[in-house]
Amino acid sequence: MTALSGTSGGDGWIGPNERNGWRSRGATVDLVRPVRPSRPVTVPALPAALNLDLARTAMVVVDMQNDFCHPDGWLASIGVDVSAARRPIEPLLALLPALRGVDVPVIWLSWGNRPDRANLPPGVLHVYDPAGAGTGIGSAVPTGSPVLERGSWAAALVDELAPPDTDLRVDKYRMSGFWDTELDTVLRNLDITTVLFGGVNADQCVLATLTDAACAGYDVVMLEDCSATTSPQFCWDATIYNVRQVFGFTADGADVVKAIGP
Repeated sequence: MTALSGTSGGDGWIGPNERNGWRSRGATVDLVRPVRPSRPVTVPALPAALNLDLARTAMVVVDMQNDFCHPDGWLASIGVDVSAARRPIEPLLALLPALRGVDVPVIWLSWGNRPDRANLPPGVLHVYDPAGAGTGIGSAVPTGSPVLERGSWAAALVDELAPPDTDLRVDKYRMSGFWDTELDTVLRNLDITTVLFGGVNADQCVLATLTDAACAGYDVVMLEDCSATTSPQFCWDATIYNVRQVFGFTADGADVVKAIGP
């Protein structure tokens, strides 16, 4: 497994990971980055089949958190049926080990707000508390755990998806994971050009992050079986249409697993 974090081990290596760094050689600093061989795989996708280079691909999993996916979380507490939000769990459990096995970085992108909410504008707070009743982000009403607050049970990943320490985590504070976060820097330090997306809600945070990734120049692929939404069906349909039409591609994580092979 490629080291995704850390710096020098005292051997002259200067960099955030094994993919991007310099080498100090006495009086010379070597700026030539390590060359990693490509690992192409062909995957069925729409609107066209894809030839992916796994050596420059990352997986971003969005918001598979207790507040969105657990029957005791915030969404469920306000009457939302979270069964749809739980559908990606099994496909992700099949996909992620296969990706890790071929050194594809897995990045968990999740809401992780400051307790004081100091960086959240009214427009973001309104989404989760439209009546201003004090039951949105940061409130411990009604679940007993502060809604989407960093370090809380509410913001934690669902137990089924508990990741290894080698995975990366990025907190976000908007629907898009690129605003006010280090996501772009992390991807660029990993020398990533293609980003696979999964998680919830497909029509909201997944789509917003995918859209910004496409605008930033990344190749984007939404994995349908690893994504879901608690929104009405027409929201899902529109999301799939727009991803295929103007942003990138859709595929299935199960086909990625097949392409990777044993």
